[in-house]
Amino acid sequence: MPVDEYLAALEAELQVRFGGQEPREVDTLYFGGGTPSRLGGDGLARAVALVARFFPPAPGAEVTVEANPEDVTPYAAEAWIRAGVNRISLGSQTFDDRVLAWMHRTHDAEAIGAAVTTARAAGLRDISLDFIFALPENLDRNFQNDVKRLLELNPDHVSLYGLTIEPRTPLGRWVADGQAIEQPEDGYEADFLLAHETLTAAGYDHYEVSNYARPGRQARHNSAYWAMVPYVGLGPAAHGFDGNDRRWNARAYSAWRDLALARTDPVEGSEHLTDDNRLAELVYLGLRSTVGLPLLPGDRAVVAPWEAAGWAEIGADGRLRCTALGWLRLDSLAAALTHHRSR
Repeated sequence: MPVDEYLAALEAELQVRFGGQEPREVDTLYFGGGTPSRLGGDGLARAVALVARFFPPAPGAEVTVEANPEDVTPYAAEAWIRAGVNRISLGSQTFDDRVLAWMHRTHDAEAIGAAVTTARAAGLRDISLDFIFALPENLDRNFQNDVKRLLELNPDHVSLYGLTIEPRTPLGRWVADGQAIEQPEDGYEADFLLAHETLTAAGYDHYEVSNYARPGRQARHNSAYWAMVPYVGLGPAAHGFDGNDRRWNARAYSAWRDLALARTDPVEGSEHLTDDNRLAELVYLGLRSTVGLPLLPGDRAVVAPWEAAGWAEIGADGRLRCTALGWLRLDSLAAALTHHRSR
C-alpha cells in the first residue's frame, strides 16, 4: 500500500464527510483495525496530524496506535510520540515461535520484548499487548508459559482473545479436513480461567471479558465503545456510530481508495438501531464489562439462578456483573435477559 496514496484517500474521505464542519474535539483517537504501523514513522505521524485537523484531541486525550512488533523502531516510536501518540497496542499473539510461524506472523518472540523496550525508551509508557488463546490442540502451545512471559514484560494493558474457527477460511478448511484439531470447550475454558487467575493475582483488573489493565490504565477508547458512545470510523472497512445509526465503509482497500479519491463518500452500508437492537446491545455490552448492567425490577427471577451458579453477582449499586465463569457464558446469558426484557 503506497503511503502517499493512502494518505491522499484518507484526506479525501475527511474532506467529503467533514470538510464543511467545524473541527470537533475528541477524547480518543485510535489508529488500528489493520496495521497502521506499516505506514512507518513519518507516514503514521502524517496520518495523526491529518485526522487531528478535523478531530483535534482534547487535552489529555488517549491517542493509540496498533503496531506489529517489528515496526517499532527507535525512529518510528519517536516520530509517533512527536505526533501525539501516547499509547501503543502490540499485536504480539504468543511467545511460541512455532505458533507465530503457523500464524504467518512476520515477527518472532524476541521481537515482542525488543518492541516493548524500544517503545519505553522512546517515552511510550502506556503499552498494551494482544494475545490469543484456545489455539488448535495439535499446535501443543504452552499457554501457561505464554502468560508467564507476558507478565515478565509488565505491560500496562493486556487484551486476550479466544481463537474462533470460521467456515470458508483457511483455518476452517484445515479443521474440516482434519489438518487442525479445534480446541474443545473445556480447553477454551481452562485457558480463559488460567489467564484470569494469573493476571488478576498479579494486580491486573479484569475489567472487560477480553481485557485486563493495571490500575488507571483501562483503554478509554474501548470503554467508550462498550458504553455506546458515538464514534467516527475512517478508512477501508471502518465502522462508525452516531448514536442512532451505524455505517461501514467499503471493505476492500482499492474500492475505498477509488471512491474517496473520486470525492464520493466511501460508505458501503448502514443500519438504523431499532428499539429491539438497542435493547439487545445495551444488555450485551453492559454484561461484558465490570461497569455492569442496572437491574430492572422484573429481572431478579431471571438472574437468581446465575447468582447461585456463580456466574453473576449483584452489587450494592444494584448492577449485575458477570464473574469470569459467567463471561464464558456471556452470549447465552445476554440472550436470556434480552428475551425476558423484550416480552
